[in-house]
Amino acid sequence: MTFYLKRVVISFLPEGYSPEQISGRLRLEGKASISHETIYKMIRADKKEGGVLHKYCRHQLKKRKRIVYKSPVITDKISIEHRPAVVNARGRFGDWAMDIIIDKNHKNAILTLVERSCNYCIISKLQYGKNARELAKVVIELLSAHKDLVHMITADNGTEFACYKAIEKGLEAKIYFTHPYSAWENGTIENTNKLIRQYIPKDAVFCEFDELKLKEIQVQINKRPRKKLGYYSPKEKFDYIAKK
Repeated sequence: MTFYLKRVVISFLPEGYSPEQISGRLRLEGKASISHETIYKMIRADKKEGGVLHKYCRHQLKKRKRIVYKSPVITDKISIEHRPAVVNARGRFGDWAMDIIIDKNHKNAILTLVERSCNYCIISKLQYGKNARELAKVVIELLSAHKDLVHMITADNGTEFACYKAIEKGLEAKIYFTHPYSAWENGTIENTNKLIRQYIPKDAVFCEFDELKLKEIQVQINKRPRKKLGYYSPKEKFDYIAKK
């Protein structure tokens, strides 16, 4: 790897780009052809020499154990198995997923919404924590601007989504629920939450993050190139489709 190319690669890392995203974006822009394995080797070599490039990677080159939380039961819900087949194909624009992230004190919460076909995400502070009624109001407020582009939403079984019928009425969209202990069924939102954790670590207290800071994080995540999008960014895809 040339000195110039190395500097280009390093310039992407503080933006939160993964080695695979850097590799794909450079090819898309016609600037260089370099594999993500080569970039990982560079980062590992830098770490071995006492460098800090690995700290920009999502897991800092470390494997972490996954914690499984018990999911409360919500009555009268529609199971994910009843979702239309077109949703599972991920080819239709307007199918969303929602979840929340709790801080280490289990008091403050952040709402995450993701459009499943292009991975465009919306992040917002929940001023009343896991309060279901207030959460429903926030979801409606955030997605009302895209109401014509909201066909359905997938959620897990957290009691914070107990007022889902209010969301269905407000957005005129159906909500489907994953099976208990099956977070993988809502993988898009799970992966997005991992990206958010790069900016908001698990030991953080959310009162330290105001709405402006969350929007800055949202912008950073949405401008990252994605392999599934041909290394275009979620924002580029979302804006293109929304303007049609």
